[in-house]
Amino acid sequence: MRRILLALLLAVCAFAQGRNQRAKNVILFLGDGTGPSTVNAASIQGYGEPRSLYIQNMPNIGLSETSSASSWVSDSAAGMTAIVTGKKTHNGVISQSSTAVRKEKDGEPLKTILEYAEERGLATGLVSNSAMADATPAACYAHVNDRAKFGEIFAQLLKPRFGDGVDVIIGPGRARIVKETALLGLDLSAELPKSNYAFLESVDALSGLDAKASRAISLFDGEFDLSAAVDHAIRILSRSPKGFFLMVESNNHSKDVKQTLDRTVAMDRIIRRIAEAFKKDSLILFTADHSFDLRLPRGAKGSDILALVKVEGSHSAEEVLVAATGPGSDKVRGIIPNTRIFHIMMEAYGWQPGK
Repeated sequence: MRRILLALLLAVCAFAQGRNQRAKNVILFLGDGTGPSTVNAASIQGYGEPRSLYIQNMPNIGLSETSSASSWVSDSAAGMTAIVTGKKTHNGVISQSSTAVRKEKDGEPLKTILEYAEERGLATGLVSNSAMADATPAACYAHVNDRAKFGEIFAQLLKPRFGDGVDVIIGPGRARIVKETALLGLDLSAELPKSNYAFLESVDALSGLDAKASRAISLFDGEFDLSAAVDHAIRILSRSPKGFFLMVESNNHSKDVKQTLDRTVAMDRIIRRIAEAFKKDSLILFTADHSFDLRLPRGAKGSDILALVKVEGSHSAEEVLVAATGPGSDKVRGIIPNTRIFHIMMEAYGWQPGK
């Protein structure tokens, strides 16, 4: 009997220790526009059955409401601001408070999870198949009253509010970003090396980085291998002894149904692979900034799902999936506000806002 009680006590202690373990790293996967109907359709498209995606079977699952400060339906700017700052703002506003008026008036800058990581000396990175000055990645490092200000957004990388700024950036948007920063008098090819960035033009170019390199910006245009980009980012960020924060976005909403579902399945496979490798010391979290009006209104099993899906092409207001594994993931449960996701990440690190 004593042995049984001792075994039970040790098991309880191990469980409690696991629950209280802090994350060394946080990897936030953001499926832009990946609402519950898209998740369901992607599972059927990828595997012929519902509930077959990894994100649908992660150990901790909940739902997040996605409203902005003034609208039931959020855009990526307000949606991502809530996720990375813990505060709601208006559509079109990037990591500024709800006192902002889009295009007219700045609000107070809201400190992001990435900036908290920079302040504490962690490595930070952003990977996306949307332009790297677009709303989702921009909300992690910039503070502007209008998401359309691409040049001003990207220029803020050169004047970080905390630490030395984002260490690794990989994604498209090169032509527009170079053009709009040039209008502000910035020559990125000259300025980025001054901040110790290797300024590259492809994902493949990351393979040629010096083994000790810790800062790189790879900007290009067109499609690329998101999985390879994630691997490069993690390889570089993992050199930090203090840990890292990484945000990976896949834009999974468009009127191109096949692209939408294929991207969702591809992202899910990346999450599965990364989670299996890092979940012991890393919080791996998936969510979406808002939902999207993609529906499967009818159809017999076995039919071509691409012929059945209906897309209206607009954002929508229903709750989105939040799924997580690793230290701190047990806080993901029930129906939560989108602002709660920020606090879950902070708590996983063992940090408190404002401190």
